[in-house]
Amino acid sequence: MSESAAGLRRTIASAGDLQAVVRTMKALAASSIGQYEQSVRALADYARTVELGLSACLRGDGVPVPGQPDSAATRPVAHRLVLVFGSDQGLVGQFNEGIAERVLSHLSDPAVPTTVWTVGERVHVRLLDAGLAVQGPLAVPQSVKGITTLVGRLLLETVTAQAAVASTELLVFHNQSAANSTVEVVQHRLLPLDAHWRQALIADPWPTRSLPQVVGGAAETLRTLVGEYLFVSLFRACAESLASENASRLAAMERADQNISELLETLRSRFNQLRQSGIDEELFDVISGFEALTPAAREKPAAAQRAASRVTASPHGDQT
Repeated sequence: MSESAAGLRRTIASAGDLQAVVRTMKALAASSIGQYEQSVRALADYARTVELGLSACLRGDGVPVPGQPDSAATRPVAHRLVLVFGSDQGLVGQFNEGIAERVLSHLSDPAVPTTVWTVGERVHVRLLDAGLAVQGPLAVPQSVKGITTLVGRLLLETVTAQAAVASTELLVFHNQSAANSTVEVVQHRLLPLDAHWRQALIADPWPTRSLPQVVGGAAETLRTLVGEYLFVSLFRACAESLASENASRLAAMERADQNISELLETLRSRFNQLRQSGIDEELFDVISGFEALTPAAREKPAAAQRAASRVTASPHGDQT
């Protein structure tokens, strides 16, 4: 009984320590979600400003768009650059599995030469195990400030790919938070900047009555704004990926916390039952011992009386 009770006591203590760690991770994930979601909201105003600037530049006729194929023909994609945002750490549910399956299904056609860059060791390993040649992995930023450095590295790889092959397609895969605390995989095609992209920006109504004017060279301004457009798009993708990663970790930790609570309740119930069983056994031993001693105590006066009667009835006639 003592060994079983001691084992249960150790198990309960270990489960309690694990629950404390899980709740700490829950608190960290919840606080991280806030900062990344706030960065995405703060970026929305700047992204809108960049879009308006692009719309103003593209309204002019004859302005060449950087990264746009020539108008003589729809040039086929000669090279594909894929950026995949995953996680370095586990305990995030199906966060990396889902995005890896999406990438593999999209890149099932090997006709176009493809270069894949991964952000996060977990998704990098899964793509490698699936037989896909990948570059990296790049480290996942641990704060909002670290996103800028990562995006700068990704932009450098994009510029290098464009310089090597004129018609380069840039695809971005990442997770984002959805309704009911779920995560969904999204993909964006950032390059080339085709006619559809241009027409969508031109069709966007100007927010004021004053017509926009571009001061200085329209081509140089457009080139700068395209660079900002790519920066904003990659920054948003990374921030949304980090927010959804922490949301997945928070959901996983909530499930773990609930499971540990149920396990602790079961263990405590078993421990109480075991302890009560031990107490009952000890009480039964006391009662049984008392009942065993009671007949012997009653036989002592009777034995004394029989001895006295024998003395009284002796032939010598001695009396006590």
